Amino acid sequence: MSSDLLQRGKNIKLAIFDVDGVLTDGRLYFLEDGSEFKTFNTLDGQGIKMLMAAGVQTAIISGRKTPVVERRAQNLGIAHLYQGREDKLVVLDELLGQLNLSYEQVAYLGDDLPDLPVIRRVGLGMAVANAAAFVREHAHGITTARGGEGAAREFCELILRAQGSLEAAHAAYL
Repeated sequence: MSSDLLQRGKNIKLAIFDVDGVLTDGRLYFLEDGSEFKTFNTLDGQGIKMLMAAGVQTAIISGRKTPVVERRAQNLGIAHLYQGREDKLVVLDELLGQLNLSYEQVAYLGDDLPDLPVIRRVGLGMAVANAAAFVREHAHGITTARGGEGAAREFCELILRAQGSLEAAHAAYL
């Protein structure tokens, strides 16, 4: 973990996640009746919960809209959910105005081109290991884990470590 990433993570007050390819493996599953399902990693969910317990707010911004994501956000207690929003930078600006935060206080984890404007704008913009190559090139850092396979947990723990909260988060379970 680079000192630059730890420095960037120190002042994060809001962590934002893309869904497809970040909180999931990026595959879309459609049933015959038109409904869809996604699989989420429990390690990622626990990381998000630890981050929130440490006082970092969380949000999801997704270009797609599905009830499954709404249910996942509710299960985790993620208060800020934006679905069906292709221009994620516009959503970021709305959210920052609402929460009275600056770009430098935001961390974002994404995987594809629609995420890139936000990744480049925020204080800590990261890509998952299997993100599009162009996105990885422009991110501040890249997780070792792939999307849907613990990348969000890694991202959360990086922020917790940068803020000196990771040991306390782990100690709560000892």
